[in-house]
Amino acid sequence: MKVHKITLTPKPCAFKQFPIMSNNLTKREIVQNIYESANYNHKDVTEIVQKTLDNINKALTSGMNVELRNFGVFEVQVRKSRVGRNPNKPETDVVIPRRAVVKFKAGKEMKTGLTKLDLDNF
Repeated sequence: MKVHKITLTPKPCAFKQFPIMSNNLTKREIVQNIYESANYNHKDVTEIVQKTLDNINKALTSGMNVELRNFGVFEVQVRKSRVGRNPNKPETDVVIPRRAVVKFKAGKEMKTGLTKLDLDNF
């Protein structure tokens, strides 16, 4: 029986670049970006980011809108009840109940940045 020796080399930090398979920015990457650009320890940055998100969540779930200057506004809106169709059984109507949703309106700086976005890469 032949034994193969496997050598593990450390991977470069996954936080410095966005993942190859996803175009999404994660909370972990936000924490890492702040940690690398500020003089705070990683644990403190993680707690601050989490508390910020918790406060946004608490405000939205209590019905308040969240306005972040130079970024945008998260608004709570109520969608009316409506009748939908099941694609597998189109003869059957499905009642979709009234519900609260969160809508995001981009701020002026974000809108300006989006106009410069290369749309051919999507």
